[in-house]
Amino acid sequence: MSETKIRSMTGYGRGESDAAGIRFTVEARSVNHRFLELTVKLPSGWGALEEEVKKQVRRWVRRGRVDVTVTLEGARAASRKLIVDWEATDSLLHASQELRERLEISGELTLTDLLHHPEVLKAEEQKPDPEAWQSPLLTAVEQACQSLGEMRKREGRVLAEDLLHRTEVLAQRVEEIRCRAPQVVIDYRERLEERIRELLGGVDPDPDRLLTEVALLADKADIQEEVTRLFSHIGQFRETLRQEKPVGRRLEFLLQEMNREINTIGSKANDVQIAEKVVDSKSEMEKMREQVQNIE
Repeated sequence: MSETKIRSMTGYGRGESDAAGIRFTVEARSVNHRFLELTVKLPSGWGALEEEVKKQVRRWVRRGRVDVTVTLEGARAASRKLIVDWEATDSLLHASQELRERLEISGELTLTDLLHHPEVLKAEEQKPDPEAWQSPLLTAVEQACQSLGEMRKREGRVLAEDLLHRTEVLAQRVEEIRCRAPQVVIDYRERLEERIRELLGGVDPDPDRLLTEVALLADKADIQEEVTRLFSHIGQFRETLRQEKPVGRRLEFLLQEMNREINTIGSKANDVQIAEKVVDSKSEMEKMREQVQNIE
């Protein structure tokens, strides 16, 4: 058996990048989802790079819900700068002059007085320009996506092994059904013949009439076409597991068709032993469906 290349939709990845005093840390988490859904959480003021981050993630992920979180560390990630409020300073000097003139007092405002006045100096947080740091940020995003992709591959291999094993079990059940099918008609003929003898008091039934009834049952209970299609679907399922592109939706479709065929077999066969095999087959398919829901 060649190595499968499918990916799980569940995984975690982390990436880091340092540039001029800033450390970018990116964490990417993914779970199963019908389509691709991206959520990016960036620090305040860095929203301009959200679309670039999403573009990078889309290169690695085709399906699933992916949450990407970006954090910054370092002195230059956010700094504070003192700004002189010149309007407040001029107003303060003018008020000081008016007080001296009206109250006829002496004295001058010193630089120390101005520096201690709460309205003169204000601290403003200075953030780096996000676009200037796009390259190191995307480097960390790519590392996180690579790590995420590797984990999704590992999980995918585990899923594929389990699914391939279950297809073998399912194929065995279908083969048992195929082998049992001819006996269903034979058993029906024997039961019908015995029942007619009982009703006729031991007289043998009309062979032509008996043959007609058995033929009708054989036609109604014929499951050869369903069995053939079911084997075909199982083969396609196995081949799909070896494809490198996203195959989750195709696997879901094949399972739907397989379930349709096994249900038809159960309704047409009218046999206890086949019914048991059908129940076992449907149980395997349900377990396969749960696994397939996690495949990209």
